[in-house]
Amino acid sequence: MSDQKELLTTNRKALTINLDEPRYGTFAEIGAGQEVARVFFQVGGASGTIAKTISAYDMTFSDAIYGKAPRYVSHERLSLMLDHEYELLLERLQAQRGDRTTFFVYADTVSARNFKGTNEAHGWMGIRFQTEPNGPPSDIVLHVRMWDKENVLQQQALGIVGVNLIYGAFYYHQDPRKLIESLLDNLSADRIEVDMLKFNGPAFADVDNRLMSLQLVNCGLTNAVMFGPKGDVLQPSEVLYKKSILVERGSFRPVTHVNVDMLNCATAQFIQEPAVKGKDVVVLMEITMNNLLAAGELDARDFLARVDILGDIGFTVLISNYPEYYRLGSYFRRYTKEMIGVAMGINNLTEIFNEKYYENLEGGILESFGRLFRHSVKLYIYPMRKDAFERYLATGTGVVPTTVVGGGHAFSSNVLISARNVHVPANLQNLYMHLVENDYIDSIVGFDTEILGINSRDVLRRIKDNDVTWENMVPTQVADAIKHRGLFGYHKPVSPA
Repeated sequence: MSDQKELLTTNRKALTINLDEPRYGTFAEIGAGQEVARVFFQVGGASGTIAKTISAYDMTFSDAIYGKAPRYVSHERLSLMLDHEYELLLERLQAQRGDRTTFFVYADTVSARNFKGTNEAHGWMGIRFQTEPNGPPSDIVLHVRMWDKENVLQQQALGIVGVNLIYGAFYYHQDPRKLIESLLDNLSADRIEVDMLKFNGPAFADVDNRLMSLQLVNCGLTNAVMFGPKGDVLQPSEVLYKKSILVERGSFRPVTHVNVDMLNCATAQFIQEPAVKGKDVVVLMEITMNNLLAAGELDARDFLARVDILGDIGFTVLISNYPEYYRLGSYFRRYTKEMIGVAMGINNLTEIFNEKYYENLEGGILESFGRLFRHSVKLYIYPMRKDAFERYLATGTGVVPTTVVGGGHAFSSNVLISARNVHVPANLQNLYMHLVENDYIDSIVGFDTEILGINSRDVLRRIKDNDVTWENMVPTQVADAIKHRGLFGYHKPVSPA
């Protein structure tokens, strides 16, 4: 099908599919009514597209059809629905019309706003579809959050995004980025959020789901996506739900000994907090989109390099569109009421106390801190050598000339700047001391003094300059990965003839 320049209405998309003769399949919808199937019935011609619709609301009926799942609004339940309905579709119709039909199953399991408005309004939806008759199927699965305040509006939004998903699968599967952009056609992000998406199957053999998830953030469909240590795409609520959370923000370009030491030391302190002891803890490395877009446009290879390396050393990675820490804290509060810890360096701490970042808030820095520190949030501050800190203030880089001695480093200054002696603007000193004295800000202890001068920008420069001393500034697994994969501009040194 040729690309449409104008924005197609939801009804136009559904009618186009109904009139596309090879498309034929099943709609299985649980939890918020048959919102997607309804659109196809309303526009006319549905008999050319719909083999069956089903909505098994009762749990006993649902279990009898699809088997039991730990939760009814879950990825597991959606997978069972797709498996069952697709197998049934082929069993009953393959012999009759398989040579001229591209079969599909659309399914969703949703919890829309209840009468009291006390539940989480979200859902899983997906489509399994053939791109040619008798061909193998491919899948698209996504998780949505519905932000409308009325149940009927949530149902309407669900119907629209479901039609967008089906239309995108049929006509944009060769251009997954366009497919992603089209998911909110005739909608807005303040009504529907898509916070997880996965492509699978032969139609998407060359698709990297991490890059597609990043597109969700880049296109404004969500503000954060998450990846596991093995590079798999995670659904944030399933990872963060009712957990204590510790997060370190950075560029990780590349991850250094300092990054790892900072998080390890902060973790050791965090798990000893009275509010955290005995609780499940999630530890995250977080990269902001404005960090990824610092050069003006997204460098996919650079992004994957950072995620891969963090995964190589066992970390879960969050990519967010929250430049301010208080917004990141509010994001975590969607999923948990437990304590949140934030590990950061002195340079990041001083940035938090820069009032220019809060000019858009009516209450300025006081409002931002009120949002950040409410509901049990604590900052863990990693120290910095005085010479590095002074250079950071002067140039914004913090890079200090270092001399490699064995496996460690020698520095020109032994004076450390910590949360206890850092200087903030005079008009904010009383505020700062209030936060320190009331245990909202704490100094990280137990750190490795031999590595404090290491800086990612310095490591990156040395990699590009073929200065082999960079290898002593990062974990062994990181150095091996950079050299093996040729990351961050690394080129194998040429041996003299």
